[in-house]
Amino acid sequence: MKTYPIELRTRVLNAVDSGIGTQKQIAEIFEVSVIWIQKLLHRRRYTDSIEPLPRTQGRKPAFDNERLQQLDELLDSRCDMTLAEIQHHFKGRVNCSHQAVANAIKRLV
Repeated sequence: MKTYPIELRTRVLNAVDSGIGTQKQIAEIFEVSVIWIQKLLHRRRYTDSIEPLPRTQGRKPAFDNERLQQLDELLDSRCDMTLAEIQHHFKGRVNCSHQAVANAIKRLV
């Protein structure tokens, strides 16, 4: 979902602050939802900011940079290992699935 630009956020809050209409009317004028206006007001009240929150893109990779380097060295010495063998090799240090191992190998290529 796309975030609303700061300019729109500022215009909506100016409209609310000036009292030109109800939140529902302002939402219709700016083509946003009333809930979004309420969340924006709440955010401004408690954080003094109307900036959008940073986007997070799901789970973090199972292999961090250090473990990725270890995986690279392991594959250099034993390039015929299966995903299950690699997963077993890192057991206790990296909690991951076969797919996580495959994704880490893709990152190395």
